[in-house]
Amino acid sequence: MQQHSGQHLITAVADHLFGLKTTSWELGRLRSVIELDSPSVTAEQVAAIEQSVNEKIRDRLPVYVRELSLDDPGVEQVRGRGLPDDHAGPVRVVTIKSVDSNMCCGTHVNNLSDLQVIKILGSEKGKKNKTNVTFLAGNRVLKWMEKSHSTEKALTALLKCGAEDHVEAVKKLQSSSKLLQKNNLNLLRDLAVHIAHSLRNSPDWGGVVTLHRKEGDSEFMNIIANEIGSEETLLFLTVGEEKGAGLFLLAGPAEAVETLAPRVAEMLEGKGAGKKGRFQGKATKMSRRAEVQALLQDYVSTQSAEE
Repeated sequence: MQQHSGQHLITAVADHLFGLKTTSWELGRLRSVIELDSPSVTAEQVAAIEQSVNEKIRDRLPVYVRELSLDDPGVEQVRGRGLPDDHAGPVRVVTIKSVDSNMCCGTHVNNLSDLQVIKILGSEKGKKNKTNVTFLAGNRVLKWMEKSHSTEKALTALLKCGAEDHVEAVKKLQSSSKLLQKNNLNLLRDLAVHIAHSLRNSPDWGGVVTLHRKEGDSEFMNIIANEIGSEETLLFLTVGEEKGAGLFLLAGPAEAVETLAPRVAEMLEGKGAGKKGRFQGKATKMSRRAEVQALLQDYVSTQSAEE
């Protein structure tokens, strides 16, 4: 009842103040939405509507129901979308004193004071050149405030500052995080180059060279592959958890990679794509890396024997 009567009140005030017509509304489980027939609604308009509806709530205006006969002249003066062609019987009208009269068959409060308060959470672009206005009424506002206050207290404890400084504190954290990420990426790049040179000098060079690291990403593996140049060697790189999910890269002679890549992806229970001697993807079973290495070594041994 609070949400429904709240919608009637917002609809009437939006129309009266700014000529914003309601085309539909949705009573949601947590919040409700009114669709207004306008491509945009300004923040100033939203604030004015919210102020006006709460003034009327404080004025304790009564809400009452009437039933009018179809031939009653008052029907023509009532807001509504019209009646179905086959309508029979009286017309139910819900009236907010001195504010609005509307055809409605829903349940409502008896007095606007029963709404307690209305909070308009904001507006956003809707469908077909309309604007959606989201609102809360009555008990939902109290629940929303309780949740917001709990969040505020939690942030105060985490950020070690008062609520008025939360936004600035988060901005500083974001800035620091971006700088750390940039530095970390540069270090990973330097490490990838160093690892590439070490692998190039590995006694396994010319056969199968493997490497696994918990930290890293696709770029990390590609830097290694680019630095090495593995036309004569099968290079199998992986990053991620030892036995969980991760990323993999297989590089080497184009024909070998094309033959082995699907089997490697299948063994790691993953998927990927590639071309021109390089295949990379995501895997869910890093624990099977040793099996992949054995597969690659068998392939190299078989190729060497045939030669």
